[in-house]
Amino acid sequence: MGISADQVDRQLEFADANALGFPLLSDPGRHIARSFGVVRQGLLPNKRRTLVIDRSGTVLTTVRSELNMRIHADKALETLRKAISA
Repeated sequence: MGISADQVDRQLEFADANALGFPLLSDPGRHIARSFGVVRQGLLPNKRRTLVIDRSGTVLTTVRSELNMRIHADKALETLRKAISA
């Protein structure tokens, strides 16, 4: 799933335009972002993070990169492959 501080209508528009194949959640109040420690001060957007969370709710890895978007998918897939093979 993906989540951002964008409003629901903007998330829906983005999901429809990109056919992502997974749900996008809206967190305009940044409540979830605060709970994961990714909120920036003021009007700046949240920090870009990818969290790989297993079915029991354990965070397996956190990917931090503001500029290299490919690393998010690469590291997440690597973590998932390792978890499946374990």
